[in-house]
Amino acid sequence: MPQPVQTAIDEALDDEFRAEAFYAAVIAAHGDIRPFVNIIEAEKRHAAMLDAVLTTYGLAAPANPYLDGTKPALEAPATIAEACKAGVAAEIANRDLYDDNLIPAAAGYPDVIAVFEALRDASQNNHLPAFQRCVARYS
Repeated sequence: MPQPVQTAIDEALDDEFRAEAFYAAVIAAHGDIRPFVNIIEAEKRHAAMLDAVLTTYGLAAPANPYLDGTKPALEAPATIAEACKAGVAAEIANRDLYDDNLIPAAAGYPDVIAVFEALRDASQNNHLPAFQRCVARYS
């Protein structure tokens, strides 16, 4: 696997790990609120999909560096409304990351592109609307 493709997978995995850690911080600060309790599980599944791609190519899948202390822990916003707004921004950034950087970097690797597109679509079609509803509910 060429380095640009591996780097794209690493970036995707870091983004999924960061999202999981942020949503965990929100849950720790504000309780088991939707959509955070649902979407954190989706983020774990997304990371597992990327881990499977790495494994297919004989590469090691790392642990979440935001949860194991390798990278600084993320903090939850002071209010649920702020957390929901941050969720909207994060899902838009995630979608754009896949469209603008990661999918093009994986050209020639249709298996990687398929995973990237599935993850992008989950952000766009499922997570973003859930956080938009969250903003409406708590603002």
